[in-house]
Amino acid sequence: MKILVLNGPNLNLFGRREPHIYGTTTLAQINESIAVLARELDVTVETIQSNHEGELVDFLHRYIDDAQGALVNPAGLTQHGVPLHDAIKAMPFPVIEVHMSNIAAREPWRAHSIISPAVKGTIQGLGPQSYLAALRAVVEIARQAKA
Repeated sequence: MKILVLNGPNLNLFGRREPHIYGTTTLAQINESIAVLARELDVTVETIQSNHEGELVDFLHRYIDDAQGALVNPAGLTQHGVPLHDAIKAMPFPVIEVHMSNIAAREPWRAHSIISPAVKGTIQGLGPQSYLAALRAVVEIARQAKA
């Protein structure tokens, strides 16, 4: 089973960007934790981080027939990423939206996600654990769909 992990704009700066909100864990450390859990769950992961929405859309398209699920932290595309929203809706597998912070508890404009209506569910506010909870959830959903 292959699970995609997509990280949007500026998430390459985890660990440095607003540590009072996102903590000091780097994206490389998050990706390593995901890889460890993926091995435990007997799945493979393909990860991407891009500051360009089209690259994330292309990544989803590339794996449309080869993946069984995805995690997406849209970052700054959360509120305005129409192409990403549309690409997610076109995927035949479950997608879970992930946020390290609780976007509903931040600036009012952050509380609305254009991505949420396109995904199976959202996990947020748990810091790096948001990714691990989402990975467990999407794997379980995908396995149930196969059964």
